[in-house]
Amino acid sequence: MGALTDDPALREMTFVVIDFEGTTPAGHPPQPIEVAALALTFQGAGGWRENWAFESLMKPPSFAPLTALDSRQTGITEAMLADAPDPAEAMARLDECLRWGPYVLVAHNASTEGNLIYHRRADCPVLAATDLLDTIPLAKHLLPDLESYKLDMLLGHYEIPRPADRHRAMADVRVTADVFSRLIAQADMAGTLRSLHTLMAVAGRRAKANEPVQTGLF
Repeated sequence: MGALTDDPALREMTFVVIDFEGTTPAGHPPQPIEVAALALTFQGAGGWRENWAFESLMKPPSFAPLTALDSRQTGITEAMLADAPDPAEAMARLDECLRWGPYVLVAHNASTEGNLIYHRRADCPVLAATDLLDTIPLAKHLLPDLESYKLDMLLGHYEIPRPADRHRAMADVRVTADVFSRLIAQADMAGTLRSLHTLMAVAGRRAKANEPVQTGLF
């Protein structure tokens, strides 16, 4: 362990690794069809503890139907979504899990997750107000010589097996959590990030719901 994982603020924080799968309808923002989340806390010599996990399929709106390409990429079929809750219900259920903070959301390319959450903010106000940590800028800071920072590249770098159900939300959450834990361990060894504050300065993203509202001059 090093200064980063010895930081009391980091040990008090719950890191919620989150991933969405979605459709991309023309003329509309992406629409979620699956979400998964895994809450982790650092326990010192005990490593990372899983506190809770959540996953749910979601039935997309009629203007954003599941396409054949979506099914090929994710393995999700129309039959699987037939009895799924709508996004409002699923996101509200996830929001109920975030009751004992403080929390930070962790995602690979967190702007994607952040935008999806922001568009559903009425259904998940706690989630929407939770800031994010993006594993891409964190990896760029710690691994400046990689050819790319796609998730599969990081899995290969850390020799993390690529799951058979890659592009399902929970599978992606678990490998993102593995990458995140390896990056934190590497930051500890390097000694360049010595606190949660410096970690968030490198890789943090403010939740859109927390950004100041810009008003016109007139």
